[in-house]
Amino acid sequence: MAIVKHAEGRAYLTPLVAFLLLFLGFPSLVNLIYSVSTVSFENLRSPSLTGLGNYTSVLADREFWQAVSFSMRFGTLTALLECLMGLFLAIFLAPLLARRSFLMAPLMLPLMVAPAMVGLMYRLVLHEFAGPVPYYLFLWFGDSPAFLDVTNAFRTLVVVETLQWTPFAFLLFYMAYGAIPLDVREAAALDGAPWYKILWWIELPLMAPTLVIAFFIRFIDGFRVFDNVYALTGSGAGGSTTSLSIYIYQAFFKQGAIGKAVAASVVLFIASLAVLHGLNWLAGRRRT
Repeated sequence: MAIVKHAEGRAYLTPLVAFLLLFLGFPSLVNLIYSVSTVSFENLRSPSLTGLGNYTSVLADREFWQAVSFSMRFGTLTALLECLMGLFLAIFLAPLLARRSFLMAPLMLPLMVAPAMVGLMYRLVLHEFAGPVPYYLFLWFGDSPAFLDVTNAFRTLVVVETLQWTPFAFLLFYMAYGAIPLDVREAAALDGAPWYKILWWIELPLMAPTLVIAFFIRFIDGFRVFDNVYALTGSGAGGSTTSLSIYIYQAFFKQGAIGKAVAASVVLFIASLAVLHGLNWLAGRRRT
């Protein structure tokens, strides 16, 4: 009986494994070969293996570490802000949404807009010379900050990213908050526990797995951000807003350094894999 179950399990898993090998395994293998080769568009089908020179070039590049620093700061800060705001909105709006669930639709609208379009929209709105926001700030207060210059660009990008993706965290937290059994809250209330103690000692611990997962998902997405940052500020003055994804794009398409770009992408892949492994490790510890 056990042999039959194992055979059935392998039969069910075969299409998934084949899909992963075909659409992920083969490109990953090619990227690994390119990352240790001298490769250009002329010898793309027959690259010459040269060892770890591309990785050495990437790791010795100051712009690479500047991009890693930007991606780390951007991913951590946006994930933290999105989770905090999403948690507050999920708890604050839960009674209202329980009575008027149709209000969930407009709250999810920012997720429907492509990030590149969001970046382009805010680029037009915040443009120093043509944007309406600087114009009216100057008209009403006599001065306006340059939202997209080297001083303020990082803060502007964090605000734009947070505004667009907070609804994602809010949706996850709202579902987790609504899944908490009502009798648990009622039992705590009957014991005389105030709302803030119920929140801190009962509701937040029960929501902890969702909080952790949402934070890591948003961190990974913020760490590899490309489209809205590139549309809004590009690489920024002096590379101040160059994320790791933008660094890879510039190395590949503007410098023609394919091997270097692929080596940087492998580093990005390994970093993302490490974060996912850490998430699984935390989940395993909680189950234990």
